[in-house]
Amino acid sequence: MKNRWTDADADEFIAEYGKKWGSALALRAYSARLLGSDRHLVLHGGGNTSVKDEYTSILGEGRAAVFVKASGADMSKIGPEGHVGLDLNYLKRFASLEDMSDEDMINEFRTHMFHANAPTPSVETLLHVFLPFKYIDHTHADAILVLANQDNAETLIKEALGPDVLTVDYYTPGFKLARAVLDAFSERRSCKAIVLLHHGIVTWGESARASYGRMIEIVTAAEDYIKKHTTVQATHHMSTSPDEARQRYIKIAPILRGLLAEDSIDEDRPFNRVILKPLIDVKTLACIDSDIGRETTMSPPVTSDYLIRTKAYPLWIDGLNYDSTQMLREQLSGAIEGYKKRYDHYINAHAVKMAEDMSRFDSMPRVLYIEGVGAVCVGKDIESATVAADITLQSIDIKTAIAQMGHQFRGISEAEIFDMEYRTYQHAKLDLSGEPPLARETAIITGAAGAIGSAIARELLVNGCHVAVTDLPGERLDNLFDELRSHFGLRVMAVPMDVTDPESVSAACGKITETWGGLDIVIANAGIAMVSPLAEMSIEAFRKLERVNIDGTLIIIAEAARHFAVQKTGGDIILISTKNVFSPSANFGAYSVTKAAAHQVARIASLELAGLGVRVNMVAPDGVFSDGVRRSGLWEEIGPDRMRARGLDEKGLEQYYQGRNLLKARITASHVAKAVLFFAARHTPTTGATIPVDGGLPDAVPR
Repeated sequence: MKNRWTDADADEFIAEYGKKWGSALALRAYSARLLGSDRHLVLHGGGNTSVKDEYTSILGEGRAAVFVKASGADMSKIGPEGHVGLDLNYLKRFASLEDMSDEDMINEFRTHMFHANAPTPSVETLLHVFLPFKYIDHTHADAILVLANQDNAETLIKEALGPDVLTVDYYTPGFKLARAVLDAFSERRSCKAIVLLHHGIVTWGESARASYGRMIEIVTAAEDYIKKHTTVQATHHMSTSPDEARQRYIKIAPILRGLLAEDSIDEDRPFNRVILKPLIDVKTLACIDSDIGRETTMSPPVTSDYLIRTKAYPLWIDGLNYDSTQMLREQLSGAIEGYKKRYDHYINAHAVKMAEDMSRFDSMPRVLYIEGVGAVCVGKDIESATVAADITLQSIDIKTAIAQMGHQFRGISEAEIFDMEYRTYQHAKLDLSGEPPLARETAIITGAAGAIGSAIARELLVNGCHVAVTDLPGERLDNLFDELRSHFGLRVMAVPMDVTDPESVSAACGKITETWGGLDIVIANAGIAMVSPLAEMSIEAFRKLERVNIDGTLIIIAEAARHFAVQKTGGDIILISTKNVFSPSANFGAYSVTKAAAHQVARIASLELAGLGVRVNMVAPDGVFSDGVRRSGLWEEIGPDRMRARGLDEKGLEQYYQGRNLLKARITASHVAKAVLFFAARHTPTTGATIPVDGGLPDAVPR
């Protein structure tokens, strides 16, 4: 493990934060980020850090303070403000107590913080208070968890790390663990670190650099010991290649995603969908396919801190028949139903300990190990599914390392697991403040690199959707993806696709399925135009429009229909039509005819797919010139002719189109996107309908 501290970077933090927060907190934030940015030390909101310093009140009075990481804060991004200041001398007095409930502990923290609107500090706050050092670091380092989750853990830790590193048995994090750590430290005040069995490691120092350096030093010693004592190099033979596993996953993912969607009380949105994140790599497959794969993966968690992300136990599935979709559905359904019954039994066995005001989790698994496929992690969105995936990878690494040392994994008891999974302090880390309307949905947009497509993508993303932007490969698609990814992260992907090629469309939908588990919303937006009177029209040019506007619409709708039939949670198809369907223009016949045909395809789809719970609707805009700096491809094609015909420049042409509608409104790509959102968010029980977005054109009213 590399020590990544540099004085130059530390000085930058002092320069940036020192004036407002002081150098001690600035350096606390710097070393916390060093810890949090290494996934082998800390994952997603785990770990905690502190510094003891002085707080000066508004009256100018100095008070001894401890600044502790906020509960659930991400150490990889934390700043000084992410450490909550509390009255140190008051909290020290709790060391005389025999016990303390979470409710009392939270109350004391919140009534003795220096800022009323600060977040709740870490559940480990009293551990940081009771240890008498200026800087304290706590991580869930992989190498430490390898040593701390074995039957002979204390002996191994002493051998690996020396007698100056103490061990403390597992206690539920909070007051009990803090007291146990204080008792152990009081007997050996000369120790230099403490390993918490089944939990992690605590180091300290009088400087941020010293505490961080000791963490790196001890974890490196643990890594070296594990490497030296790894005796079993292979316990399996690879029976599945990643490519084969990936193809199997694409086949089962929509079925699995549909089965994992729970019923909703909303009649318009009858399912609470989920997002899937697969782990399909050599390491994961090697673990699952090994002789001890089931024994290894189905054992308790390596640390209780992540239970709210993964649940107490995963689901194991094997023996799938990939030759029959119906058989796959029955097998997967049976496995999930069995898991739900087992989880309900687990809850009922321990429910007496659950707080009255706490809601239980649903009974669905968060992690599934599927023989011949890999691991599948489940979340309400891609961010939460990715958290579960990272935790699952850590679990595989740690349990595999223990097996390769020739030892047995030993985790905490089921009662201890429940105490942590259903703990108020832990549940408070979850964001339960409500979801955007499309947070659990996935969408594909064809022709996304144009003005209308990009605006639709942005509107859906703002409303929580996971969006795949597709178009022909090239700079326009790449630029759109870069722009959206910088704002919306993992909820956006770009897939080059040719709507006229069924194989290209199928492959693109497969890529979306592989990434997020399935597809819910299809925006058929791709279209091209040309200007020509009928008498002079090239039949080959007309057929090019047919291939994109008609064939492309049919191909994407047909692919979506097949997917929706397998997923069985309904879906939405929204065609970007045109006012020309209802009010065609002279010299614009090829576009008007082919878009009218596409419109009719969508209307027929609304009849055929309603039984699957699929709604098909249309949005019919008038001319849209651009979306910000992104020009409309259609208007780049026909704009010059329209300007010549009317003797106008581009601005004049826009004014002409604005002036011809009843509302004298300039029609924008954003207007079209909001009409799409109306259908995608299912504000009304509507299918087979068209929303005109044209400012009011009497001769274009749908008939």
